Amino acid sequence: MNPRLAALQPYPFDKLRALLAGITPNPALRPVDMSIGEPRHPTPALVRDALAASLEGLSSYPRTAGEPALREAIAGWISRRYSLPSLDAATQVLPVNGSREALFSFAQALIDPASGPARVVCPNPLYQIYEGATLLAGATPVFLNDGMSMDELDWGGVQLAYTCSPGNPTGRVLGLQEWRRLFELSDRHGFVIASDECYSEIYPDESKPTLGALDAARQLGRAGFPRLVVFSSLSKRSNAPGLRSGFVAGDATLLKQFLLYRTYHGSAMSLTVQRASIAALSDETHVRENRRQYAAKFDAAMDILKAPLQPQRPDGAFYLWLKTPDDDTVFARELQREYNVLTLPGSFLARDAHGINPGRGHVRVALVAALEDCVDGLRRMNEFTSRL
Repeated sequence: MNPRLAALQPYPFDKLRALLAGITPNPALRPVDMSIGEPRHPTPALVRDALAASLEGLSSYPRTAGEPALREAIAGWISRRYSLPSLDAATQVLPVNGSREALFSFAQALIDPASGPARVVCPNPLYQIYEGATLLAGATPVFLNDGMSMDELDWGGVQLAYTCSPGNPTGRVLGLQEWRRLFELSDRHGFVIASDECYSEIYPDESKPTLGALDAARQLGRAGFPRLVVFSSLSKRSNAPGLRSGFVAGDATLLKQFLLYRTYHGSAMSLTVQRASIAALSDETHVRENRRQYAAKFDAAMDILKAPLQPQRPDGAFYLWLKTPDDDTVFARELQREYNVLTLPGSFLARDAHGINPGRGHVRVALVAALEDCVDGLRRMNEFTSRL
C-alpha cells in the first residue's frame, strides 16, 4: 500500500463518533443533528425533472471534457454571476464530479515533488481534503491560521495554495486587497491558487453577492487568470449533493493539463447528470429561495444565542462558528448527552500550527435542517451553555 496513507488523519466525523462512543443522549428529547454540512432543503423540481428526462444518457460513455452545452452553461453562469466577459467554454471551464473530487485530484496533477520539497498552503481551520490531497501528492502542508497575515508565512517552495471563500467553518469571505496580496505572492513565487468556492451562493444580503477569485482577478487586471483555478459545486447552490456535479474554471493552460490527467483518471460526468446540471445553472429562482431560508435561520440564531457563545453572522456559507465556554470536545459531548444536539468540535477541523490549534474552543453548527429544528437545537444549546 502507498505509505503516504499512514500520514492521513481520521476524518472529523470519525473523530466525532469516537468522542461520542458510549454516550447515551437524553431520550426525552428528539435528536437534532447540526454537525454535518449536508444541504437538506429539497432538490428543485426542475433538476429532478431534467434528470428523469435524460435517463437515455446512461447508455452512452460521456466525454471527460463534458458536452459543449454544459461547458457553455457553466461559462454563461460565471459571466452572469460575476459580471465577467464571456469565458472560453472550450478551454477555461471543465465539469467535474463535485468540487471535492476535483480539489483532491488537482493536487495530484499539479504537484511535482521531484523539483524539490513541495509545499502546499492550506487555510486553518480547513476542509480536510486539502491536507489529504497534499500528503498523497508527496507534498508538505503549510497552515495559514485564521487571523494570520499572509506575510507571516514563508512562501518558499510553495507550489499550490488552497483558499476557501466563503470559508468552512468560519464563513469569512476574502476581500479584494487580500486577493491582491495573494496574487502578488503567486507572481513572485510561481505557485498556483486553487480557490474553493462551493459556498459562493449562500450569503446574507441579496444585494451584495460574495466576491469570487475570478472577479477579483478581473478587477485587478489579471487577464487570462494566470495560475488561478476556481472550484464550485451545485451541492449547496442547488441542494443537490447527491448529483455530484461541479466545475473548475480559470487558467486555460492549467485546465488543459488537468483535463489530460482526468482523461486517465476516469472521472467523466454522466450525460444524465450533465443535463440536470444545465437545468440547475439556468435558473436562479431556486437559489434565491435557498438564500431566503438560510437567512431566516441566521435571523433566528442571532435572536436566540447569547454570550458566551459569541454568535456572529458570517459573510457566507451556512455555518455558525461559536465560541465555547470550555473545551470544545467536552462541550460537544455533554451537549449531546444532556440535550441530544449534535455539533462538531472546532479542534477536529483544524491542525496544531504556529503554536496553537485555531479551532480549539469553538464548535461548528450547520444550519441545514428545517427552521423549526434549527430553532429547537439552538434553544437547547443556549440553555445548556447558560448552565455552565
